[in-house]
Amino acid sequence: MMTKKPSSKSPRKQRRRITQSPLHAHKEMLRCRLDEMLREEYGVRSMVIRKGDLVRIMRGQFRDTEAKVTRVDYREIRVYVDAATTAKADGKEAPIPLHPSNLMIVKLELDNDRKRVLERRTAMMGVE
Repeated sequence: MMTKKPSSKSPRKQRRRITQSPLHAHKEMLRCRLDEMLREEYGVRSMVIRKGDLVRIMRGQFRDTEAKVTRVDYREIRVYVDAATTAKADGKEAPIPLHPSNLMIVKLELDNDRKRVLERRTAMMGVE
């Protein structure tokens, strides 16, 4: 079982941890909770979000809309979905970046790598 490193409650130290962490460490910060049905099906509470996943927006002006993930920004720890856009002054549509904590995965984009991750995590939990 993995042990969690102690983290500070200080907002300044939290922000510093995010900005100074290496890019590959941002992947863990892109975890997103799963829908109840998926949680029961796979026995996993959350997964790293990927392009192609179907998500439900839980907070903000686009609340309760389901959309497909079009882009995942590792550097900024933000997710772009096709339903969250705003109109710019010149009339063009611009995507709005969303934080993964405000999203819930409704349908997974399953490929061989993802299936392997699910198998490994369910084996770790002892759920079969």
